[in-house]
Amino acid sequence: MLPTVSKGRSTSNSRPNPMFLQYLRRIIKKRHSVPYIGRVTGMVVNSGLGEARLMCGNKWILNIPFGKCFTYVPRQKLYYQHTKYHKQTKNQWARDDPAFVVICSLLLVVATSAYCAAYDHSSAHAVFVVISVLLFHFLITGIILATCCWFLTNAYLREETPNSHVVEQRVEWLYAFDVHCNSFFPMFVLLYVIHYFLSPLLVAHGFIPILLSNLLFMVATSYYHYLNFLGYDVLPFLERTTFFLYPIGCVIILSPIFILSGFNPSRYIMNMYFSQFQ
Repeated sequence: MLPTVSKGRSTSNSRPNPMFLQYLRRIIKKRHSVPYIGRVTGMVVNSGLGEARLMCGNKWILNIPFGKCFTYVPRQKLYYQHTKYHKQTKNQWARDDPAFVVICSLLLVVATSAYCAAYDHSSAHAVFVVISVLLFHFLITGIILATCCWFLTNAYLREETPNSHVVEQRVEWLYAFDVHCNSFFPMFVLLYVIHYFLSPLLVAHGFIPILLSNLLFMVATSYYHYLNFLGYDVLPFLERTTFFLYPIGCVIILSPIFILSGFNPSRYIMNMYFSQFQ
């Protein structure tokens, strides 16, 4: 059963920290001078640490935690507990390293390229599909969802602070986008990786493909919203965070309707990009 009871809340001091530009700068870290940027000469993978580093000349410019992506998938609740430590040490809830966004984008490009290699026959159209999926499925959708959650939490879900001496805390927009990225990754594994290997079955005609496709999408979407709930439930100044579990009920109600009506989400999405599944 999904835990829906919020833990005890406690308040902690915080002060506004404009960090959006700082967050973007860390995508490429400049060690000495600008000429190094853009001349990537290699990548070294450290299997022991579960990470990869891009090499620019003889300087490391990007540190990508590959292992952490898969380590935290089954332990998202534990990961969000670590955000409290991050708040205490760096005075912000959001991670200041954009490596996770970069690795999610790279994995999405690789997965979409695999779909194009299997189902597309035009290189130009394949490039269009890869860019469209990266922008609309991950970045633009993530920005919209993060903005909506950021607005809702700050406007309606924050606890009232009767003590005027307590510093008011707010949800950072970057933290809302972090929550989206953390929730998106397991959904990526289900709907882009597992779905790819099952796609010959899922796009076929018949009741079994419709049933399996709807179940796969139901599990992936429900798990996304559950992880979204965990991301906001860990913040001590928010209340009524079970609001983020309500979409799961809508998904559970709609899935049987889609199954009985014969709607196959896999065929619909594949036909939208490749137009060969009639």
